[in-house]
Amino acid sequence: MSALGRALQCELLKARRSRVPLWTAVGFSLAPLMGGLFMFILKDPSRARALGLLRAKAQIAAGVADWPTYLGVIAQATAVGGSLVFALATTWVFGREFVDRTAKLLLAVPTPRHAILSAKFMLVAAWSALLSGWILGVALPIGFLLDLPGWSAGMLRESARSIALTAGLSILLLSPTAFLASASRGYLAPMGFTILTIFLGQITVATGWGAWFPWSVPALFSGMAGPPAAALGPASYVLVGLTSLAGGVATFVWWRRADHTG
Repeated sequence: MSALGRALQCELLKARRSRVPLWTAVGFSLAPLMGGLFMFILKDPSRARALGLLRAKAQIAAGVADWPTYLGVIAQATAVGGSLVFALATTWVFGREFVDRTAKLLLAVPTPRHAILSAKFMLVAAWSALLSGWILGVALPIGFLLDLPGWSAGMLRESARSIALTAGLSILLLSPTAFLASASRGYLAPMGFTILTIFLGQITVATGWGAWFPWSVPALFSGMAGPPAAALGPASYVLVGLTSLAGGVATFVWWRRADHTG
């Protein structure tokens, strides 16, 4: 088995023995559940009031209870929730070695550091992709249970494509989080950075500068602020790619040069 294969096997074993993957899946499941509740209220407001889910004087946001709207909500949840949940997974994968004080033991094995890091990035990407598939898998039965109109195979393909690409953009932006988890040797700095990027993303979108802030691009692509073609241009995707590359290079350089004996 190659060095990368051994490192990947080790990372998979650590993830399988942890409860963190389970909790990220549970957390991500909240999005389709809340989206389903919103669709139920939109579809039958009077019944929602009778069940105590909606007050008599409450105003319902504009929207239509159908499949395109529902899966659009799921795509937006993938952008926003993914930024947090994917970052949580990344922080755990790259920071746990230092929190558990096993970094020295990990680096003592005859496996190149670049193989260890490549395995960690592969695990994070696969983990995040599986969560994106999971959220769609949870959303579909809820939509059928609500008997939402507007179903078609073409609609499903387009929605699945939107969710996958939104998740892909979010995954690309995880490399700076991996660097911070490594350089800070823990969890606080990367999670603080994640919260900061979500906060700044909201501000830049509201002020019209979201297309120039990499962490706003997944949300804009998901349609959170209207059609993505109206908000994003080639430069937005280039910025995402450059940010991903910079974070990845910084992480590899840090692991290669940093002193891990402390």
